[in-house]
Amino acid sequence: MKLALTVNGDTRAVEVPALKRLLDIVREDLGLTGTKEGCGEGECGACSVVLNGELVNSCLVPACQVEGAQVVTIEGISANPAELTPVQRRFIEHGAAQCGICTPGMIVAAQCFLDSGRAVSAEAVREALAGNLCRCTGYQKIIDAVEQAAKDRAR
Repeated sequence: MKLALTVNGDTRAVEVPALKRLLDIVREDLGLTGTKEGCGEGECGACSVVLNGELVNSCLVPACQVEGAQVVTIEGISANPAELTPVQRRFIEHGAAQCGICTPGMIVAAQCFLDSGRAVSAEAVREALAGNLCRCTGYQKIIDAVEQAAKDRAR
């Protein structure tokens, strides 16, 4: 099927099988390899992207559902690709990124949470990131990073 979608602000066209996963379209057809495959079953959140304003696991979304869609990947999370967002900067400073498999999805999910305007607390961050699994950090550094990024945004 011929597919047109907007990824990180750029309209892109690809020809793919109707059931090809959005994850594979992003990585293979569009060359945006920041989005990672963790489990391939929608359990870990490593492949999280924003689809039409909603956080989704891209490994579960078939091509036939994204015609005309707006997609934001980790590569498009910053308005200026030459600058880190507060979330990205705080992940680095707090040591919230270790092996890196979960990091892009975790940052996309955290950014989506912060953009939602919900009140930020450690519990709210835990709830917002509950669909994203990390096997390295124990989560506290991630929660600290997101809370600090929220404080940065409030200034």
